[in-house]
Amino acid sequence: MRETNSTPGPRIWAVGALCRAVADTLDARFNPVAVRGEISGFSRASSGHCYFSLKDESGQLRCAMFRRAAGLLDFSPRDGDQVEVRGRLAVYEPRGDLQLVVESLRRAGQGALFEQFLQRKARLEAEGLFDQARKRALPTMPRAVGVVTSLGAAALHDVVTALRRRVPHIPVVLAPAAVQGANAPAELVRALQSLYTLEPAVDVILLVRGGGSIEDLWAFNDETLARTIVQSPVPVVSGVGHETDFTIADFCADLRAPTPTAAAELVSAPRDLWLGALDLLDERLGDALGTRLDVLGQRLDQAASRLGRPSNLVARQQLRLAHHAQRLHFAVLSRQERLAQVPRSIAVNLPAKFDRALVQRRERLERVALRLRLLDPALVLQRGYAWLTDADGRAVVSAKKLHAGDAVVARLADGEVDLTVTHGGGNNGNTSDAPSKISS
Repeated sequence: MRETNSTPGPRIWAVGALCRAVADTLDARFNPVAVRGEISGFSRASSGHCYFSLKDESGQLRCAMFRRAAGLLDFSPRDGDQVEVRGRLAVYEPRGDLQLVVESLRRAGQGALFEQFLQRKARLEAEGLFDQARKRALPTMPRAVGVVTSLGAAALHDVVTALRRRVPHIPVVLAPAAVQGANAPAELVRALQSLYTLEPAVDVILLVRGGGSIEDLWAFNDETLARTIVQSPVPVVSGVGHETDFTIADFCADLRAPTPTAAAELVSAPRDLWLGALDLLDERLGDALGTRLDVLGQRLDQAASRLGRPSNLVARQQLRLAHHAQRLHFAVLSRQERLAQVPRSIAVNLPAKFDRALVQRRERLERVALRLRLLDPALVLQRGYAWLTDADGRAVVSAKKLHAGDAVVARLADGEVDLTVTHGGGNNGNTSDAPSKISS
């Protein structure tokens, strides 16, 4: 909505339209965004949504973390925790508040490793190590399955249990290796290479370990390990960490599984293409529905925190209405009173204003007349000066223009005198610079 006004000025917005415009600008300029700060005022609503503020020494930002994202947390956030969050800046239109919709949250201190991970990922992707055209489909009925993990890892127990339950007739070949620590990358490379040369060969390899922090999973971001995975003669399934954990090994493998157990299930039972398509549609529908439910849930949370008894709200609105009616009544009376005073004011002030204007005009006329009298040439002639003109009546202002024998007229204060030039100042064959001489 835009109102027109004869006086230039800024655009007048409707409140909701301005909120939406600000939200669109934030989305285009900043999103997605990552922020580090200290948690303050953390609370979890009955809907499962979490609300808190991120602050540091110079600012504070309100945050909302919806139920789905909050369910993926691997720790319980508390006030005072230093965290890194990723999400999208938005405007909560019912209140016009700026807020950060948090999509992921983790403890602070992982930023440098994450930047290193992103740089290495970008470099290897540019080399084509993540090319989808290179990746192979999993065998429908593998004759043997290779497993690379630690002997003491819980992931080994999960994988073996799943394979025994689903395909107990398929042999499993274990190539043990450390999955954490400084020596882990080299051991993982040796374990994979041992399976590559194994006879009889395995048909698929599972590279697995349980979840952990980015430091715990760092061995699976090793560049040599990534190149070794790409060189595998058989498909490699990466099942490292939890569903939200991503490593370089995941992108290099032929298939990524969300968990070690899921990796075992992927190689022990076929998946139909239509079931995958159905899962994708279900996921998209679930995301859309979940997003809508999140927004409505947040609005419900806000309304529940503000809503009191309806009768109180009606009473407040009635009080405001009465206040505005009273102000309107007094404004009308005041306006009427001012309009009634206008004729009286004119009758009293008009004669005085007319007299003042007449006096000012008369004084101005006298000043102009005085200035004209001061400019009268006759006053100058009365001081002994004369005004010379030639025979044609033109003023003589230079002696060089007069010649011997020229007639001039000198006008004095009380009359005129005819004069003749006896010695001219002009060039009459005489180069003398002497002034002109005049006689009557």
